[in-house]
Amino acid sequence: MKTRNLQKAFLLGGYEHKSEPVASQKVFLGRLYRNAFVAFVILTICLLIGVVGYRYAGPMSWLDALHNASMILSGMGPVAEIKTGIGKIFSSFYALFSGVAFITNIGILIAPVAHRFFHMLHAEDFEG
Repeated sequence: MKTRNLQKAFLLGGYEHKSEPVASQKVFLGRLYRNAFVAFVILTICLLIGVVGYRYAGPMSWLDALHNASMILSGMGPVAEIKTGIGKIFSSFYALFSGVAFITNIGILIAPVAHRFFHMLHAEDFEG
């Protein structure tokens, strides 16, 4: 029981077990909003890392750094040419980091939907 309470206290935890009834629509929507907010925060932090990195390692103007970081983070690819060695190293690591961040955010966004779907498939009958 203590482990279950710790799991519910975790930011993205708190999903019901297959032996429990499917969560109400209100709880489900709350999970969707919470996970969307967490994904937004993660993307914002990742974008800020890219903007600051491109600004100082690029070096670029703030607007160009934002543009380049946004394009890399969205998977579209770089826009501005990086001329410094440290800028190229940063750009390489930021591109790899962005790919992982993107996949992580997709997982965070679909987690409530996937959980609800699989829970409905495996939920036990609670009416009788």
